[in-house]
Amino acid sequence: MSDGRATETGGLAFTNPNVQRLRRLQGRRSARAGTATFVVEGPVLIAEALAAGWRVLAQYHAPGVKPVDGPPAHLLQPGVAERVSDTETPAGLFAEVAIPTPATDLLATAGFVVVVASVQDPGNLGTILRSAEAAGVDIVVATPVTVDPYNPKVVRSSAGALFHVPVLAAELVDVRAAGIRLIGTSSHHGRAHDRADWSGRIALVAGNEAHGLPDDAPVDEWVRIDHAGRAESLNVAMAVTVLCFEAARQRRG
Repeated sequence: MSDGRATETGGLAFTNPNVQRLRRLQGRRSARAGTATFVVEGPVLIAEALAAGWRVLAQYHAPGVKPVDGPPAHLLQPGVAERVSDTETPAGLFAEVAIPTPATDLLATAGFVVVVASVQDPGNLGTILRSAEAAGVDIVVATPVTVDPYNPKVVRSSAGALFHVPVLAAELVDVRAAGIRLIGTSSHHGRAHDRADWSGRIALVAGNEAHGLPDDAPVDEWVRIDHAGRAESLNVAMAVTVLCFEAARQRRG
């Protein structure tokens, strides 16, 4: 199944790409890091990656599914798409995409940064990327223990934002060393978010879903979102969305 040779079935020529490789890229962060590639599923996201200038190395499509124009395409045998995809209803089209190398001076020139520190849920990170793009964030920084930005669930939930907001792996100390003011998010202390100062070169720092940021996190100041009701805090992705748009509102002014 993984020897790369073509077979004939019903008059159609099927290739046998290394399906195990695609499955490893879908399921293992180490595989994505080792090859500096990841898998994008579905024609909409593949077209978005191409439009953003990302390098699409190859496409793999199920019988009856049309690949996106441009990159080389390989026809999968029947039933293979279901083995590669991690969704219940596969689109039947996959692309292996090269992970770009971020520019080394990104932090030196950024004015509006979001830092995700130990965020573990792929859906949360994808939503944060989507909100960051919409709010005009320059960079999203992911600390090393944060979920992989190229996890397939992150890619899908970002709705293409991954291809438009640079994602940099770094620590809080690296962001601070670039002369950026760190604003930590908290559920219980700090200034109200609509009274905080979001001007200048800033980084909004969001912590883990269950524990947030520790009280001794190396941030310069804290903000909170005041809210009514019984809930002690908002979902991290929702909180980042609220804060990003408040910061964007102030920065426009």
